Amino acid sequence: MSAYIGGMRRYQMMMSDSALWTGFPFRDDDVVISPPAKCGTSWMQLLCALLIFNSVRFPRRLTEISPWLDAVTYDFAETLAALQAQQHRRFIKTHTPLDGLPLVEGVTYLCLGRDPRDVGVSFDHAVANISDQTRAALTVKKGIDRSAMPPPPEDLRERFWQWADGEFVNGPTGIGSLANLIQHLQTFWDKRDEPRVVLFHYHDLLTDLPGQLQRLAEVLGIDLPPARIAELAAAAAFDKVRQRADELAPGVDSGLWRDNRAFFRSGTSGQWKTLLSPDDVARFDKRLAELARPDLIAWLHAGWLHAPAAQ
Repeated sequence: MSAYIGGMRRYQMMMSDSALWTGFPFRDDDVVISPPAKCGTSWMQLLCALLIFNSVRFPRRLTEISPWLDAVTYDFAETLAALQAQQHRRFIKTHTPLDGLPLVEGVTYLCLGRDPRDVGVSFDHAVANISDQTRAALTVKKGIDRSAMPPPPEDLRERFWQWADGEFVNGPTGIGSLANLIQHLQTFWDKRDEPRVVLFHYHDLLTDLPGQLQRLAEVLGIDLPPARIAELAAAAAFDKVRQRADELAPGVDSGLWRDNRAFFRSGTSGQWKTLLSPDDVARFDKRLAELARPDLIAWLHAGWLHAPAAQ
């Protein structure tokens, strides 16, 4: 499926439809958080919440404060009404690439990258954690005949290669693939020099969370003393986040997951090393080179802090 609405490319996936952004009434200081899945979306939502509220506790669950605007698993009118009622600075989740979003002056667009090999492993665990009720609701909503869809391979390595070798999919049965991941990131990478388009990296968050929170504060124009930044960053450490999974995991208000804590399963880099052999790594590098340019690949593997030349 490939269509354009108001100059924006339409992305219509199993759980989302970017057409819902059409005509959205933005405010000048809105923040749109749009990473590919399993690149740190919920983590970035939490960091924005910590800065915007200047607190480690929030009035509602994070998924309600920062809703996934174009998710088809929610009633769009209710989501829109909730956002319009918010008095604080809004920070809105999506998994839509940048060319599918309205580019509005004053709005900040945030994206995160991650080592694609880690994304593949994490993505597999996330798909397995989707609840039966969500799967059933989606197949009914999308009119999908699940009996016509082959079951995934039982072996994790085979499922990884199914994800890595899969073609780009833009359609109601689409969940994701390496090709989708790279296409999404490329739309942001191409605009990375624009002042309101900002790229973060998952490994940088792991390496220097206070420093990255300070960087985010500067991006958002929020002035807090270094000691306060350090306090807020401590609340965003991955073990602390996992302990608050019922408050911080996405979709907890709709029963999205079998286990909310399992959504925050690892929070590490390099988990792919226990899965992929040297031959697998070579095969993956070849596949990645078919999809992405060397500068984007270098950044995905290392982030900003460890690959300054990629900037």
